[in-house]
Amino acid sequence: MRDVHRLEPSSANLDGGTVLAAWERFVQGEDQVPGVRPLVAISWHRCREQYRVDPHLTEAPVAVAELDHTPEHDVVFAELGFCAASVAHEVGNLGGAVTVTDATGRILAEWGDQATLARAGDSNLVPWFCWSECAVGTNGMGTALEAHGPVPIRGAEHWCQAFHNWVCAGVAVRDVVTREPIAVLNICCWRSRLPASTESWLANVVTRTQHPLKRRARDSGAELVAAYTQARARSGAALAAVDAAGKVVIADDMASVLLGVPACTPAVDPTLRWNPGLPELITAARYATRQAAHNPDWVGSTQIFAHLADEPTSISIRPVFSSGHLIGNLVLFGVSDGAQLPQAEAAAHARVQPRRLVAMRDNRMVLLRLPEVFFAESQGNDVWLSTDQGRLRAASLSLDKLDSELADLGFMRVHRRYVVNLSRIREIERGLKGELSLIMDDRADEMVPVSRRNAPAVRRALDI
Repeated sequence: MRDVHRLEPSSANLDGGTVLAAWERFVQGEDQVPGVRPLVAISWHRCREQYRVDPHLTEAPVAVAELDHTPEHDVVFAELGFCAASVAHEVGNLGGAVTVTDATGRILAEWGDQATLARAGDSNLVPWFCWSECAVGTNGMGTALEAHGPVPIRGAEHWCQAFHNWVCAGVAVRDVVTREPIAVLNICCWRSRLPASTESWLANVVTRTQHPLKRRARDSGAELVAAYTQARARSGAALAAVDAAGKVVIADDMASVLLGVPACTPAVDPTLRWNPGLPELITAARYATRQAAHNPDWVGSTQIFAHLADEPTSISIRPVFSSGHLIGNLVLFGVSDGAQLPQAEAAAHARVQPRRLVAMRDNRMVLLRLPEVFFAESQGNDVWLSTDQGRLRAASLSLDKLDSELADLGFMRVHRRYVVNLSRIREIERGLKGELSLIMDDRADEMVPVSRRNAPAVRRALDI
């Protein structure tokens, strides 16, 4: 790691007391966090409100969750282990340690300075103990699982007071298809600042580690197209191939209309696949993935509301494997073959729906009631909320995630960049070519465009 030797002088007071003072107030119930980075403030909110982690916890618990590792995941663990071992000597000379965890936050291995590793053992910062946010609160490894990109956590930014003398930086390697975390690489020091190059080094490791994942995903996309071609020759039903995340790799003419995606256009590259914006299809695809993992011959059926359809459409879901590994599903429309998906499936596996949305204004956390929100807009790497309190940055890291959380609470995806509160629409404007725009019930009369493929669903929702 270049410039890893440029370590700043040791300092027990890593934040000048500002963050510590904010932490002390926040754990007592206050919401104002002046001087605290938004990423940390949002993590604290999860720890206090969602995970209810004791801020006075002194050690990590034993990891109990077990994950089924695919061969691709094993390659990631091996690559991260190699990278960690390659800098272990340099990090050790700085009095630091390097750890690798799996997607549950369970530490798999560690390297570094022996004295630091011994001190880490006092807090169970050792293999087979869990460092997810829900287990020990804000920390480099656990918070990296909840965020994208390198995550530095310094001193009193840690949720648990017992870890305030640690400084760490972690980064998650994510599946390039599902965007779910696979593993985390983390560097930490005791009462010392990490080198300035740490975050860029972690980001480079992720880029290098994801290269084979992207290559394998493209190969899997091509294999899904081949399976689709073979199935289409045997069946006259409308047909589509979707990946493990429910994104469309290819769809025939009829299926493309129901899914709102281009017809007969392969999207082999995982970054270019079509998002149909149908939560029920995504739920069904993920359920199929779990079932097929235990029974490769499993075939299921359910009903979903598709685009341009006033009534639910029956679908049959058939998993597709490559070298014993599930790569996606074939979806046949108007067919009811296979085991019926349980009706409670969506509710059983859905995220806890929020009663409030969390947003940030400068260094202050804002808790918004849902009726206060007009719409959410994706802009670059951020999601912004238009609200009665002005334009605020959402805590949510993606519009897709926000859409899934709000889908049954009166909000609707109307465009790839917008999710709208249906109760805050005042007027609907029709353009010269029939396109729709929604005029919101705010002082600025903000207008939100409706994409062509979402227009029928919007008309049904608004009964127009």
